[in-house]
Amino acid sequence: MAQTATFAPAAQRWQRMLAPAITVGGLGAATIALHLRDPHASGSWGMCPSAMLGISCPGCGGLRAVNDLTNFQLVDAASSNLLFVLALPVILFALVRWVSDEWRGTTRIGPGVNWVATTGVVAVLVVFTVLRNLPAFAWLAP
Repeated sequence: MAQTATFAPAAQRWQRMLAPAITVGGLGAATIALHLRDPHASGSWGMCPSAMLGISCPGCGGLRAVNDLTNFQLVDAASSNLLFVLALPVILFALVRWVSDEWRGTTRIGPGVNWVATTGVVAVLVVFTVLRNLPAFAWLAP
C-alpha cells in the first residue's frame, strides 16, 4: 500500500520542529562527547550490564563505533559493532525524512505499526546477539 503525504494544518513550523531539533541536538552532543572522551578506555563511560555478565548485546561496541566513525576509521567502527555501522545509513535516512516532513508540515499516512518489519528487526537483533556470542563468530564481538 503506497503512502501518501498530507499537509498538517495548524501547527507552526517552530512547534513542529521542536522534537526533531531536540533529537538532532541530543544526538549531535552525544556524538561530540564520544569523540572527545574515548570509549575505548575501559570504564570511561561506565560498564555495560550485559558485558559484565559476559554477554555481548546488539549494542555492545556502539559507543566505540561512534568514536571510530568520528575519527574516520570505518574498518575499526565495523569491528566494534558491525550491525550499527550497517544500520547507520537507514537510521540517518529515517532521521532526515522525519526532519524534512516536519519542516514541510507533511504527515505520512501508512498502515501504522508494520509487524513484519518489526518482527524482522527483532529477529536480526536476536540472531546478531546469538552469533556474536558464539566462538565461531568471535569476530563479531566488540
